[in-house]
Amino acid sequence: MSGIRLIVGLGNPGAEYDRTRHNAGFWLVDELCWRYKGNWRTETKFHGDIARVDIDGQDVWLLKPMTYMNLSGQAVLALAHFYKILPDQILVVHDELDLPPGAARFKQGGGHGGHNGLKDIAARLSSPAFWRLRLGIGHPGDRNEVANFVLKKPRAEEQQALDEAIAQALLQLPAAIGGKMAAAMKELHTAAK
Repeated sequence: MSGIRLIVGLGNPGAEYDRTRHNAGFWLVDELCWRYKGNWRTETKFHGDIARVDIDGQDVWLLKPMTYMNLSGQAVLALAHFYKILPDQILVVHDELDLPPGAARFKQGGGHGGHNGLKDIAARLSSPAFWRLRLGIGHPGDRNEVANFVLKKPRAEEQQALDEAIAQALLQLPAAIGGKMAAAMKELHTAAK
């Protein structure tokens, strides 16, 4: 596999959404940007905030779409098209209802599982073949409560578990970015339960 050239953190812009479960993707790319001394800048032609970082000698773009979750693909397509980045060179970091807080999993392709950000990205790229980093947030137990649940802050113990999962994922990102996804998956899936 070729390496990852673009890491997209999904979330919603605005202070009212900042610490909500749906913004877990933003949390990870913010930490990644800080660790690798990147600087966010707003880029209107890419409909989001972007940063460029060097991770173990690999040049990687970071993107936080500022379009709101349901239109995330607009930003991803604009940047990927401009820099000629293929779907399998993109890693999308997002909240995952089907995993408990503290779990983190890499996955390539597949469906969107009702996640509107993933749905829009797959539609705009005309491909579901991008990589995903799924950060578990748990499920409210009632599908009618999902919209309300993802837009609320996690409880303290859930936040701690999420922070630990993000830390474990960050340890494996250099391998994933360098094209060693199988090794990164094995390590992450063993570490982040």
